[in-house]
Amino acid sequence: MKNYKIILSATLLTLSACSVNKVKNNTTASDSAKNQTSAPATSESLFAKMQIKPAITVGDSVILKFTVYNDADTARQFCKWHTPFEPLMSKYLDVKDASGQEMQYKGAMAKRIMPPPASSYIKVNPKDSLSTTVDLLKAYDITKPSKYTIIYVGQNMSGLTVKDSVEFVYGGK
Repeated sequence: MKNYKIILSATLLTLSACSVNKVKNNTTASDSAKNQTSAPATSESLFAKMQIKPAITVGDSVILKFTVYNDADTARQFCKWHTPFEPLMSKYLDVKDASGQEMQYKGAMAKRIMPPPASSYIKVNPKDSLSTTVDLLKAYDITKPSKYTIIYVGQNMSGLTVKDSVEFVYGGK
């Protein structure tokens, strides 16, 4: 009787492993087929640049301009999550003062479903660009006069690359 239970358990385990493997293979095939037939390709030729005024008076808004460029001959898309193209819903920037201390992010932190739905993607036409701005004071604890460095760290979610950091001096009145 014990041998029967062991053999039955081993058989069920083997069969379930085969069916899981088969489901995974079908999912992968259908996912890749979906990706090939979906609208524009994702961000292979997309990159972004940040701009900020070099000197900002204490009390003024700290406005960061974020521009996405498409150098490709076809339309491309990127996920707007972890970019300034959506309201401040996540920490996608590292903001550090002159001493290297990171400024605390005080904005919202959204929980996300994966993979991102189609509505979370923004299309950029060939040889075109899109820009938006964000006020960093709404999400980062920038209060003391100092020189600040901003580094984009949201590339894993958005698919965008930003090679250069930007700096500004937040100073007296």
